[in-house]
Amino acid sequence: MKDLVFFTSPIGLGHASRDAAITWHLDYVSKKFVSGAAASKLLAKYGFDVDNLYNPPPFQIENGKLQSPLWWLFKYLSYYNRCKKISSDVIGKEKPNLVVSDEDFASLVVAQRQKIKTVLITDILESRFAKGISSVIEKRMSSGMKSIIEKCDLVIIPENGQDSGNKVRVGPIVRDVKESRDQLRKKYSFDKKTILVSIGGTSVGKFLIEKTIEAFKKSGVDAELVLVSGPSLELENTKYRNLGFVDNLHEAIFAADLLVSLAGKSTIDESRHFGTPGIFIPIKGHFEQEENAREIGYSFEDIFRLEKLILEKIDEKRDPKPFDGARKASELIKKFL
Repeated sequence: MKDLVFFTSPIGLGHASRDAAITWHLDYVSKKFVSGAAASKLLAKYGFDVDNLYNPPPFQIENGKLQSPLWWLFKYLSYYNRCKKISSDVIGKEKPNLVVSDEDFASLVVAQRQKIKTVLITDILESRFAKGISSVIEKRMSSGMKSIIEKCDLVIIPENGQDSGNKVRVGPIVRDVKESRDQLRKKYSFDKKTILVSIGGTSVGKFLIEKTIEAFKKSGVDAELVLVSGPSLELENTKYRNLGFVDNLHEAIFAADLLVSLAGKSTIDESRHFGTPGIFIPIKGHFEQEENAREIGYSFEDIFRLEKLILEKIDEKRDPKPFDGARKASELIKKFL
């Protein structure tokens, strides 16, 4: 039996990274994670008790653009139903006092039916992948999602802003470091100005690596290009250093001079937290990434001017904006235990 079970969405690595940041403040709480894919690998690297049970449908990306969003939604619905069965089995076995979900709505449905207290961590309050006639199906999904959200005992939103109802905004949730920037630069062998290219936990960002390499060559900038291709993408015939899967990406972000990345919220927040200048290119048609990028002045079309952006940003002054969302979120969760 556990005090709480953490159900972490395995779609990307941002959910797992922010859940780890919160859990580091819950030292004396017995807990288990349920996730899948690279997210499970990341949580296991941190020494957490994690079951690798979820297998989400991958996005189909071509040239940086999301393909067939309606087909993905249908596959997601099937995945969601499988997750309800999986989470029911886990909750039945562990009998937790609290279920914490990071955008895994299936576990919330199961827990709420069993009158178990639920906490949701999310920065999405509705889904907007589909367009046209297919958006009717998505609106029905969003309506169901809103009902689940309203039934939660607490909804933690990792953004700044006003609280309302059961929704509490704690500010960005990020992982912090225990070493200085100089120590981390030595650790990662960043011996000169360093441009870090990160695409998260899947292979969907291959287009960004290819475009960044092309722009870097043209720019002639005196810097080292370091790739973080993640656990799912194998790169062939590249002369640039590839760190592959990095469990402490936040350390590399802090150590780097410039970050080029997809527009995942957690990566953006960690870049802002450490003051590392960043260029963030969203997947076209991925509403969440497009909104994240828009808030800081980027769009998919910026991929066609990467050379200019690299030259502008490589010497930009660092401007850290420390966030305390992880501690605040953990204190809120403790109140339910």
